[in-house]
Amino acid sequence: MISVEEAKNIVLNSAQNFSVEEIPFIKSVGRVLNEEIRADRDFPPFNRVSMDGIVIDYASFKNGQRVFKIEGIQAAGSKQLTLVNSVNCIEVMTGAVLPNNANTVIRYEDVSIDNGIATINIDAINNGQNIHIRGKDGKKGDLLIEENIEISAAEIGVLATVGKSLVKVVKQPKVMIVSTGDELVAVEETPLEHQIRRSNVFTLVSLLERLNISSETAHITDNKVVLKSKIEAYLQEYDVLLFSGAVSKGKYDFLPEVFEELGVSKLFHKVAQRPGKPFWFGRKVSFSMSEQSVYKNEKEQTIVFGFPGNPISTFVNCLVYFYPWYYKSVGIEIKEESAILGEDVTFKPSLDYFLQVKLVSEKGKLIAIPISGNGSGDLASLVKTDAFIQLPNDKIEFKKGEIFNIIRYR
Repeated sequence: MISVEEAKNIVLNSAQNFSVEEIPFIKSVGRVLNEEIRADRDFPPFNRVSMDGIVIDYASFKNGQRVFKIEGIQAAGSKQLTLVNSVNCIEVMTGAVLPNNANTVIRYEDVSIDNGIATINIDAINNGQNIHIRGKDGKKGDLLIEENIEISAAEIGVLATVGKSLVKVVKQPKVMIVSTGDELVAVEETPLEHQIRRSNVFTLVSLLERLNISSETAHITDNKVVLKSKIEAYLQEYDVLLFSGAVSKGKYDFLPEVFEELGVSKLFHKVAQRPGKPFWFGRKVSFSMSEQSVYKNEKEQTIVFGFPGNPISTFVNCLVYFYPWYYKSVGIEIKEESAILGEDVTFKPSLDYFLQVKLVSEKGKLIAIPISGNGSGDLASLVKTDAFIQLPNDKIEFKKGEIFNIIRYR
């Protein structure tokens, strides 16, 4: 049995560099950008009017002029006009290019217009006001979006602005989620007294969807021959296999044997933690890898996560191990988050304890309130909580007010 820290390091050292694909920019929300996005021209690309109103030559106002004849209208999207006479004005719309020979915009609220004559009704204006100067937001060639960030709605607007109709993103892994056990039936079925409905796979599907990873699911009964046959096929087709159940010491927990027989290298089995101690992790290499090998365009290995079958064990292990593995594989750096323990906790086993907590904010501080559950099989307890707080294995007493890392799921 290894520590949580050792297990995390092994998992992270097994991260893959997925290949790249180009997709329509509007479909890229939640995906990881695999290129730098630079300005294709100045932003804004012209001196831009930022208020509806009139535009004048400030020198005329400075000389005491308050009444201006309107020469024309500069609409947004229309070709640039020129103020012919410096004592006149042009009506302008927000987003329009600033007319030549004009330099100051006065909003309609500060102007009266009658029979083609505009009268300025305020005594103080500033030279150059209400104009968004060309290149103020960025110059041509400036870096607008860095590589290896998760694309959000904010980035979509920038991509559209620079004309990136297709954008390079990191490919998502091809994932199969497998449940095992004769006691499990489909969600739509009515279980017998000795049966339960499949739930863990759908929890995992949802956890992966938060990462914008599509997955397929399968259920295999406790038959070693069938398990081996199906898993052999999955190893050839998928980048990642996630299992829920059949990795502990039960008579029908065949997965560790099946993995060994199929040439899946065990990197560890059992972690000093609660819940989720029987966690199995390994990989199947398609061909020999050297230290210099770089995973890019081919599926050179399949990563196998064998999570224990209890619902909370599956849930916490996905967050603690699969999520960091994925983030490292796609090049996203994640920051640890911590909270203040809201109550005293005693935990005697020499294990890292992932305790379910409710998060509350008090005077700007994040407080983690422990919520009692009924063990790792109590799936319903997740509905009442927001995160796991990780209590380390180096002591028994954890005092209110101490700070520990948390793993959010809400």
